[in-house]
Parts: sequence; structure tokens; C-alpha cells
Amino acid sequence: MQTQNPFLDEMAKLTAAAMGMAQSAGEEAKAAFRAQADRMVAELDLVKREDLDVLKAEIAALRAEVAALRAKPAARPKAAPKG
Repeated sequence: MQTQNPFLDEMAKLTAAAMGMAQSAGEEAKAAFRAQADRMVAELDLVKREDLDVLKAEIAALRAEVAALRAKPAARPKAAPKG
């Protein structure tokens, strides 16, 4: 047969409340950290990955076009002599 001890009951309630408060504090800290990180990223003016990939593809196409133009010097029109 078990007897109920009011002291132990109160300690159990306090422990449960402390765990709830600790969990809430952890969630608040995580939210604050995330907000600060978002602010820092916004200040850095970073580029999105998709935009970077598009730019890389455009640069690669331009490089290929330049290489093709350099490979055909005879096909380029000659500049008129000055003077």
C-alpha cells in the first residue's frame, strides 16, 4: 500500500513546471537565433543559388561564343586602314 507524500507530489509538479519552462526558453532562444541569422543574411546581400547557376550558364555560353569567334579570324571583317 502506498501513501501519498505531499512533499513528493509538490516536487513532481515543480519539476514538470521547470521542464516546461526550460523547453519554452530553448524554443525562444532558437527563434531569436534564427531571427538574428536571417537579419545578418539580409544585410550581406547574398545571391540565391538559382541566380548564381543562371549566371554561370550565361558566362559559359559567352565564353564559348568568344572562343568560336577567336577561332575564325578570317571570317571577321577587316577594319579599314586609317589615314
